Amino acid sequence: MGMNRLSRRELFGAAAAAGAGLAALPARADDKPAPAARPFGFLLNTATLMGQKLSLKDEIDLAARAGYDGLEPWVREIDQHVKDGGDAKDLAKRARDAGLTVESAIDFFEWVVDDDDRRKKGLEAAKRSMDLVRQLGGVRVAAPPAGATDKADLNLFQAADRYRELCEIGEKIGVTPQVEVWGFSKALGRLGEALLVAAECGRPEACVLPDVFHLYKGGSGFTGARVAASAVRIVHCNDYPADPPRALVKDEHRVYPGDGVAPLKEFLRDLNAAGFRGFLSLELFNHEYWKKDALLVAKTGLEKMKAVAQAALESKP
Repeated sequence: MGMNRLSRRELFGAAAAAGAGLAALPARADDKPAPAARPFGFLLNTATLMGQKLSLKDEIDLAARAGYDGLEPWVREIDQHVKDGGDAKDLAKRARDAGLTVESAIDFFEWVVDDDDRRKKGLEAAKRSMDLVRQLGGVRVAAPPAGATDKADLNLFQAADRYRELCEIGEKIGVTPQVEVWGFSKALGRLGEALLVAAECGRPEACVLPDVFHLYKGGSGFTGARVAASAVRIVHCNDYPADPPRALVKDEHRVYPGDGVAPLKEFLRDLNAAGFRGFLSLELFNHEYWKKDALLVAKTGLEKMKAVAQAALESKP
């Protein structure tokens, strides 16, 4: 039966079962847990400092000074460093020497589109992207539904086949793609859809990349945390205000964790209770933050992220 013929109840019933099935899948050897004695590790997604226009080298140094465990750069930054005559492997050593890991990176290759030619080009772009990420010492890359955001009738079982192909490419390179939930998208805009794609692809390393803002924007909400926990390695951590309303809220409205109205404490509590021991990555696109001192923004974001995480651990269901 085609996915576009499934009812929403059937779809999310299947997705819930899929999430439960993912719990039985073994973790890869390179799936690093959060640092010992802590349930969460903390990453700096470089979008948070996009407006300051720092080099990737400077962002590595800044993340270390601010106290993060690792970094989540955008692939275009790695590419720019190489185009400027640099070597990604030198940056990898710089990060290691600073005590940072590169747990993930952000890119937008068209892996899930229906058009065969575009998808072929997208997979070639994915290979190049993954290679750059690996050179930097990274182990994962985001795989959002780039190019298919207006595709309301995307067949999710076909998407699972395409994700499997993407995972096979990643296995050869040593980088795992994560099905990213994009709340503004008509395809993979909800957590249940991403879970179904990950479970149906048949790959043990399959995983999804949720984002607090996107879970809200797409209407998934946060009650699926316990189901999704086994399939999540990284969570994009942020918050959103009560106004503008969900239909109008945009990336630029993201605020520091705890400064908005998202149920972060409950969300992180449920993830942790279900076994999540991964990383929270601060990803903001707030234009006001981009005008401020980069180190101050990074430190403030980390402090607020840690405060929310601690409150989650101390809370009760």
